[in-house]
Amino acid sequence: MKFIHGTNLKILDKKSVFIDTTVKIGNNVTIYENNRIEGDTVIGDNSIIMPNCYIKNCTIGNGTTFNYSQAEDAKVGDNVSVGPFARLRPKAEVCDNAKIGNFVEIKNAVIGKGTKVSHLAYVGDASVGENCNIGCGAIFVNYNGKTKNRTTVGNNCFIGSNCNIIAPVNIESDSYICAGTTITDDVTAGDFVIGRVRQEVKAGRANKYLKKQ
Repeated sequence: MKFIHGTNLKILDKKSVFIDTTVKIGNNVTIYENNRIEGDTVIGDNSIIMPNCYIKNCTIGNGTTFNYSQAEDAKVGDNVSVGPFARLRPKAEVCDNAKIGNFVEIKNAVIGKGTKVSHLAYVGDASVGENCNIGCGAIFVNYNGKTKNRTTVGNNCFIGSNCNIIAPVNIESDSYICAGTTITDDVTAGDFVIGRVRQEVKAGRANKYLKKQ
């Protein structure tokens, strides 16, 4: 492993780590066991690569942590948390202080500064602004079966759990999208949007459908 690295590089298990000769690593970086880092990858100072990551042709900023995740042809800023079990596909860009959590996939999308996509979400062909929250199960629906379209989300937006964002659509800053809502039309700044069927209760009807013991 004749790669370029700064001072105080810690590789905890050299036998289980592969680092390409083209990789550049900054100062005070820690790399745990079972990692593969390839291509034109640059890792900034004070970053931590936790076990079981695959990183190829990526730029990773300072103070960023990768945990049990994959990234290819992606750009990650400073003080970002990625994983576990996240995937950054080509043209993913995650800006400073953002969080990409477990089972999150980002493709050809920008995630703004301080934005959190914490779990079980897909963000594809989108630009998401700063300080947004993307809830669990949110899907950016970018493909209609023939073409792919793009979504734009402004700053300080809240997108609740299990929302479908049907591209092409524009969600302006300071908007609130309630859980379970499907967005098909543009949302203007400051709007509160809810689009789900109201709960209907049939009192005492459960016994009709429950299996008898």
